[in-house]
Amino acid sequence: MDPSANTPQLLRRTNLRTVLEVLRTAPSVTGTDLIEATGLTRATVIAVCDDLIARGWARESASPRTEGQKGRPARRFEFNENAGYVLGLDVGIATIRVLVADLAGTVVGGSEARFPRHGGEPAERRRVLTNAVDAALDDAGTTSAAVLCVGTGIAAQVTGDGVVAPGQATAPMFELGLQREFGEVRGWPLLVENDAKLAALAERWRGVGAGEKNLAVILAGERLGSGVIDAGRLLHGARGGTGAMGGLELVEGVGNEDGIAKLARVWGSAALKDGHSGRIRELVGPKTNRASARYVFEAAAAGDPVAEDILDRIARRMARVLALVSSFFDPRLIVIGGAVAASATALLPAMTRELAGYVADPPRLAVSDMGKLLVPTGAVRLALDYVEEHMLELVPQVRRAGAVRWSKP
Repeated sequence: MDPSANTPQLLRRTNLRTVLEVLRTAPSVTGTDLIEATGLTRATVIAVCDDLIARGWARESASPRTEGQKGRPARRFEFNENAGYVLGLDVGIATIRVLVADLAGTVVGGSEARFPRHGGEPAERRRVLTNAVDAALDDAGTTSAAVLCVGTGIAAQVTGDGVVAPGQATAPMFELGLQREFGEVRGWPLLVENDAKLAALAERWRGVGAGEKNLAVILAGERLGSGVIDAGRLLHGARGGTGAMGGLELVEGVGNEDGIAKLARVWGSAALKDGHSGRIRELVGPKTNRASARYVFEAAAAGDPVAEDILDRIARRMARVLALVSSFFDPRLIVIGGAVAASATALLPAMTRELAGYVADPPRLAVSDMGKLLVPTGAVRLALDYVEEHMLELVPQVRRAGAVRWSKP
């Protein structure tokens, strides 16, 4: 077969993608705007826009009429962000969080649920997860038929092809048969990624690291994990292990992957057991020696010297972790995220001071302001990247319910 036979089709797809790229980054454009942005002829631009409208990816917007204008105003075109939706899931050991976003990345719904105590069996965890997904779709006012892709973050190492890496103690908690549940039953492309890596995507997209091409994000709640973006590219490694913190047992002054929340809780409880009677005791009460991380941080803010010493120990320990990440990956910015992010602001001065003693030109340190939405936001970005890459392979089919179903032609 003559290779040139497909040239018109390839040219058409190239033109479609070129115009789509402009529409996705501009609120509303005219044919003239598109000609200037793409270099295509007017006839080609109008034909491509009509094609995209027919496919459902674009729509024609109203053109304002100016005073004294004669004739019909120029046609205006815009990207149809409501052509479908993506889901972003944060699947932890104890909780599941779901976000529903349109194709502009605007969150339009969400839900949160807790898994059974002590994790639960896979079937029960899968039921809780799917119920949370359905609740999020209800909250968004849409249906399964309109979902284009699902991004999922899990608290485990994931290989480059989206498979939970073997040999992890927590792996069975995330092997829930979602490929069948979402991929085969509901027809959704399912992408799985490590939660810390998705946190890095989220921070670069919409967080304190927005636009930064070289950054690392450390999830520092119960266990430490990091995601690294180098020259704008998320790093994975041969088996998805880039950013994993298992090697901390070899680092003097650290010794394990325990995160800020766990250390504050454990060291605060130990202080109570040893007879501490200050602000931590006042907050916890007389009947238990179990201190929460929140109470330790509150006590330190109130001037409790024992709590202040605990935070100083945590900061010095974390500075060693930051030095390791900085030395290996050389980011310009390291962001602390996860369940303790809001409290971790109190640690920044000490961590910054200590880090300067380990690294000649230390990166800037910051604390995430995205809270518990950090990982699911990264999962939304992962799903949007997939949709944007495969847009021209997806064809809308209007369903009786009025939603849009997407399938490969």
